[in-house]
Amino acid sequence: MNVKICGITVLDDALCAVEAGADALGFIFWPASPRCVEPDAIRLLGEMLPPFVLRVGVFVDANADEVTKTVARARLDAAQLHGDESPAVCAKVRERCRVFKAFRMKDESVIDEMKAYDVDAFLLDAYASDKPGGTGKTFDWDLATGAKALGKPVILSGGLKVENVPAAIAKVRPYALDVSSGVESTPGKKDHDKVRAFLRAAKGSK
Repeated sequence: MNVKICGITVLDDALCAVEAGADALGFIFWPASPRCVEPDAIRLLGEMLPPFVLRVGVFVDANADEVTKTVARARLDAAQLHGDESPAVCAKVRERCRVFKAFRMKDESVIDEMKAYDVDAFLLDAYASDKPGGTGKTFDWDLATGAKALGKPVILSGGLKVENVPAAIAKVRPYALDVSSGVESTPGKKDHDKVRAFLRAAKGSK
C-alpha cells in the first residue's frame, strides 16, 4: 500500500516519515492552513530526502501559473489541487507535473463531476462546508466504488488513523492512503510514534 504523509512542515518529521516507509510527502501552500510552508524552505528540505520519495505540493484555488511556479521553485514532483479548480486549470498544471485532483465526497453527484477531469489520480476526502480538507473525518467509503470505476488511481483521505487503516484498505482497496491530522500531535507537527504505527498498519495490510 502506498502512503502519503501530508502537512509536513519540518525536516525532522519528513525524515521520520521516510524512514518509516512513506512513499510520498505532502507540503501545503495554502496560506490559510496552519501547515503552510514556503517554497524555498521545501526546496532545501527536499534536497535532504531520498530520490524515490514523491514530493507533492497541496494548493487550494490557486491559478495555474502560481501552482506551476511554486512547483518549479520548490522542486516538486506533483501538485494536489484541493479546491474548486476547473478541468482546464488541472490540464494546464499537468503540462508541467503530475496532478492529483481532490474531491470532497458529499454524495454520489461528485462522481459525475469527476468525469470531466483528466488527471493522474483522484483524491477522495471528506466533505465539510467550511474547509477544503483536513477535517479529520471519514466519509461514506461506498462512494469510492463509483470513483474507482472511472479508471484513475484513487487516493483515500479523510479521517484516516491507525485504528481504521485495515478497514479502509479492505473496503476501498485504494491505490494509496493520504494522512495528515491522524498522525499529528498538533497541526503541522507530526507524532513520530503515530507516523510509524500508521505506516506499519498500512504496509502490513493486504
